[in-house]
Amino acid sequence: MPTLSRTDVEHVAQLARLGLTDAELTLLEGQLNHILEQYAKLAELPTDEIPPTAQVIELENILREDIVTPSLPVEEVLANAAAASAGYIVVPAILGGD
Repeated sequence: MPTLSRTDVEHVAQLARLGLTDAELTLLEGQLNHILEQYAKLAELPTDEIPPTAQVIELENILREDIVTPSLPVEEVLANAAAASAGYIVVPAILGGD
């Protein structure tokens, strides 16, 4: 598998608008090449019999039963509102108007 040269790393850093020092470029070059080496090892694994998946673990929704309970009285809810009118909470208009 081809490796990244320092020029490659500098180019990618420039594209990402990263101002890296020489020491950071050297470190990053080594780290990125190590990642590519590890990926090459993974690519050698026989995966033909493994079906493609979007999740590596099974997902399960944990739902609770819907239980009907009494809600707050309207008067108590409206007492907490900054403004109320005719049994409704009044909020500022967001699409023009009054």
